[in-house]
Amino acid sequence: MSVESGEGGAKAALVEGEVKLPEGWTWTTVGEVLVRSDSGKSFKCEPRPASSNEWGIVKVSAMTWGEFRAAENKALLDSSLVNPDYEIRTGDILVSRANTVDHVGAPVLVEDVRPRLLLSDKSLRLTPGEAINRHWFVHWLRSPVVRKAISAKASGTSDSMRNISQTDLRAIVIPLPPAAEQHRIADALDARLARLDEIDQLVTRARIHAAALRKQILLDAIPEPDDWPEGWRAETIDQAGVVSLGRARHPDWHTGPKMRPYLRVANVFEDRIDTTSLMEMDFSEGLDKYRLLPGDILLNEGQSPHLVGRPAMYKGIPEGVAFTNSLLRFRAGADTLPGWALLVFRRHLHAGRFMREVRITTNIAHLSASRLKAVEFPVPSFDEQRRLVSGIKRRLARADALERLLDNAETYTTALRRTLLTEAFAGRLVPQDPHDEPAEDLLKRIRAERETAEAERKETRRAAAQARRKKKQGTAERLTTTPPPAPVSHTPHPEGEQATLPLEFTE
Repeated sequence: MSVESGEGGAKAALVEGEVKLPEGWTWTTVGEVLVRSDSGKSFKCEPRPASSNEWGIVKVSAMTWGEFRAAENKALLDSSLVNPDYEIRTGDILVSRANTVDHVGAPVLVEDVRPRLLLSDKSLRLTPGEAINRHWFVHWLRSPVVRKAISAKASGTSDSMRNISQTDLRAIVIPLPPAAEQHRIADALDARLARLDEIDQLVTRARIHAAALRKQILLDAIPEPDDWPEGWRAETIDQAGVVSLGRARHPDWHTGPKMRPYLRVANVFEDRIDTTSLMEMDFSEGLDKYRLLPGDILLNEGQSPHLVGRPAMYKGIPEGVAFTNSLLRFRAGADTLPGWALLVFRRHLHAGRFMREVRITTNIAHLSASRLKAVEFPVPSFDEQRRLVSGIKRRLARADALERLLDNAETYTTALRRTLLTEAFAGRLVPQDPHDEPAEDLLKRIRAERETAEAERKETRRAAAQARRKKKQGTAERLTTTPPPAPVSHTPHPEGEQATLPLEFTE
């Protein structure tokens, strides 16, 4: 057995409950099925992608989404630093060593890669033995069991980024089937997961159509100012209500006697306020000015350009919250319903109206209170405001229902993908064949292959070191050896001539 000590503990760490492997399978570790594993190198590079005639450094995003994306790279600054040992080739299995919490350790099989692409220090290359089916191995690395193991071992101080060491990755326990069964499992998973991928693509396209439908509903709800119906009063946002900017955050208010929760831009989405992650500051002064009331509309003051001005209505939950200066608040006047104001703002968002008022600093678009106040705002009668809001709500509810169906489909495919991988690596996806070569024999061949490869690497390193020593010795000899004297010519002179000798003069 490759997992010699603590096998029961290893299996318990792998899956919950007692695990019984099929006949011919065996327990081992990731490191035991590898001939070698390599960490990348840190290169100085530019943020732009490499052109076709340049060397590029692979980014972790190239291996994050389940397929190798060669275009996700950075251009190498100095091609003289290229080391061919780090070049990525077809058939390589790459793992993102440093990535987000959800994607650290994400593996890909390089099916096709343009030349001149190098492994970065945030990546690992795994080279399994020749008898290991690489498709099977990558499916295993994506399985729920391995994802759970990587999550438990990944380290990092950031809330979003994690690192997995090569040592921890190699130590992950793996149930190894015979080589022939690996091929059967890989073929079955490839076929089934391909169908799930097709469903995911359909869901993605349907989401695009649903978003377009919602946008069109909002654009149709309120026409352009030149086409406003007779009886609609043309005002500005400042005339229709009161616009105010939230309270700035300051270190002095991180603690204090009157700590209160507040909303920031991360809490405000279109027509939705997320209160799962609220922060607090001391409001010993100024709480009345910044306290939110039910019906207040909050708009993103600073965001990416296409999301700036994203609005949502505060409905009183949770109570007593305030807001920061990353948000703008609109409190409707006497002639304006809050629901109508929200509809107008959502229409302005999708029509790109707010984008025309933004100012961009360090890639963040800002919508100032003064610019927001000057934006046009239509005011129909109260009855028409109620009728339009009610009608648009019904139409948007259909789009929301479509989104829920798509959410359910996505949840179903995600669960089915997890189940397929779990069943495959428990030996329940394809039948076993008693004539298959046992996995124990497979491990012996991999061990011999690894020893041979290591011996070849040692010999290569020894030869390279010897060549460097000879080169260095030759250089030293050339620098220390005294050059020989100029040769004396013994060529006879013509009759009657004498050789000219150098003369020395002394005083």
